[in-house]
Amino acid sequence: MTDLQSILTRLSDDMHSDGDWGDVAAYIPELAGVDPAQFGIAAVLADGTTFTAGDTDVPFSAQSITKVFTLAIALGRSGDQLWTRVGREPSGRAFNSIVQLEQEQGRPRNPFINAGAIAVTDEILAGRAPRDTLAEIVQFIRAAADDRDIHINDAVARSEFAHGHRNFALAHFMASCGNLKNTPERTLGTYFHHCAIEMSVLQLARAGLFLVEAAEAPRLISAGRMRRLNALMMTCGHYDGSGDFAYRVGLPAKSGVGGGILAIVPGRASVAVWSPGLNRYGNSLKGTEAMARLAREMDWSVF
Repeated sequence: MTDLQSILTRLSDDMHSDGDWGDVAAYIPELAGVDPAQFGIAAVLADGTTFTAGDTDVPFSAQSITKVFTLAIALGRSGDQLWTRVGREPSGRAFNSIVQLEQEQGRPRNPFINAGAIAVTDEILAGRAPRDTLAEIVQFIRAAADDRDIHINDAVARSEFAHGHRNFALAHFMASCGNLKNTPERTLGTYFHHCAIEMSVLQLARAGLFLVEAAEAPRLISAGRMRRLNALMMTCGHYDGSGDFAYRVGLPAKSGVGGGILAIVPGRASVAVWSPGLNRYGNSLKGTEAMARLAREMDWSVF
């Protein structure tokens, strides 16, 4: 696997030498000041062997990548009943579209767009205290990563709560359609906090191992559920850029507006990449390019 290390090193060098970094998620004030000129990549094989390059120890806001973990928890708790509240189809629209939610009478298109993730968060709250729910989410991610040094950035959570008007609109519309069990404030307070979980790219790659489905990998959910989560990551994990990512990379993956991408090579590895500048879809610009090159050079694809 020395080839993998040399590929990661070359990717990091190339990305750092290219001056086009994209734009950070400035609509979240706490993320607006993040230096976009950063790049890190980590690959962890099913047996735990690790390869890294670039800015791999810098903690960043995982944002929507945490939706993978909350969905795993919700399916473990509610099973297929969850799909009465949220669909499983690609959105074809922006991740925070109100128009689509109205057209579909308050049932979000999939669990990875904002409205769908709000419904998933509402499902796992289920009458419990937000503090207990957040503790469960953080503990699940720590167990997946085998690392207790993963925390919520309260400043980012407060920033999202204070400026999350579009998400409040989505939650209130779902409530008006009978698809919210808790108050919008209670559900969104929990949602904003789990999106504000911080990890390094190495921690994120390790946390993704539970989706690799290999004998050596951690087993936190059933094999069948792993496959379903990977399928949703492939079709819906990059919002309205999911088709483009599948075409270029060919791996299940989930992005976040903090600039991270978690990708799964089924049976072989978990890969995480981070660069905070985003493309027009709201996905990491350099992260997407690096994943496309890595998949091509390693011949990693589900197709």
